[in-house]
Amino acid sequence: MEILTLSGTVALADDGKTSSHMHTAISTGAGQVWGGHVASGCIVLTTAEVLLALLPEWQFTRDPDAQTGYDELVVQARS
Repeated sequence: MEILTLSGTVALADDGKTSSHMHTAISTGAGQVWGGHVASGCIVLTTAEVLLALLPEWQFTRDPDAQTGYDELVVQARS
């Protein structure tokens, strides 16, 4: 298996709590591709090269959305 993509957000809130919402696509040597959420319990058996970009001027939170019923990503400039 090989990681093709890994994208999403990892945030540290002002209260010190962290949150993340990540998606990945992986493939087999035969070219089959699967995708889904990266969650607690996902195991990388060898190495994953991951680049994280710090964006201190932005705040990423997940707030309840009345239309969807889910916590949705909210991006705001820090004041």
